[in-house]
Amino acid sequence: MSLELELARLASLIAREAGDLARARRAEGVHLAATKSTLADIVTDADREVEALIRSRLQAARPGDGFLGEESEADPGETGITWVVDPIDGTVNYAYGIPSYAVSIAAVSGTAVPGEWDALAAAVSVPASGETFTAARGHGAFLGEQRLAVTSETPAGALLATGFGYDPSTHDGDLATVRAIMPIARDLRRAGSAALDLAFVAAGRLDGYFERGLKPWDHAAGALLVSEAGGRVSLTDTASPRPMIVAGGTQVHDRILEILRDET
Repeated sequence: MSLELELARLASLIAREAGDLARARRAEGVHLAATKSTLADIVTDADREVEALIRSRLQAARPGDGFLGEESEADPGETGITWVVDPIDGTVNYAYGIPSYAVSIAAVSGTAVPGEWDALAAAVSVPASGETFTAARGHGAFLGEQRLAVTSETPAGALLATGFGYDPSTHDGDLATVRAIMPIARDLRRAGSAALDLAFVAAGRLDGYFERGLKPWDHAAGALLVSEAGGRVSLTDTASPRPMIVAGGTQVHDRILEILRDET
């Protein structure tokens, strides 16, 4: 078995276990632990417990690997492999009882410094549906035994997804971007989990996705799903505090990028 497939198998097993824990804690009731960038950007006790579980399982299976998680300090590791983890992507949904949240785990080649790596393997587990999306570099993206493929044609317009930041001062700019892109859209979805949106692009359930201000752990796994499903993923404005990610089939991806260039 190749390293990429071995890492994807491990990521999938741990993501499913972590998803089971997240679902169990949600059934018991959510306890807020802190806020992050704004009062609307929250952390639950479950976020921290789920990340601790993932980290302990990875350390047991692959001691010496690096780790970059949303809720804990980065560890550069010693092996050249780093795990990039979002324990509960869609925490606000999770807190409100909306089932659109996911566990996102990616293995990358490189350090724990965002952007200085190449994705090797990914798993996005969706506790509410019991689905786990996986990818291994060079081996494709899968949902169970089903190989995933992005959509290639959108004759009725593209079904797109996006998200908005928690800082109210950014909302006008985000809405202006939506207005610019809507002419190519069949409709727009806003699920509240970047990992889930990217997994749905990979599965052909969405034609494309764009959003500003994501963190590396939000998209590390989902981006590999899309690229291994035959799609394209681009990060632009990477020097700004709110870089833009665009993902989709070739046609949709390129058209969104074209619109964004025209708006700048």
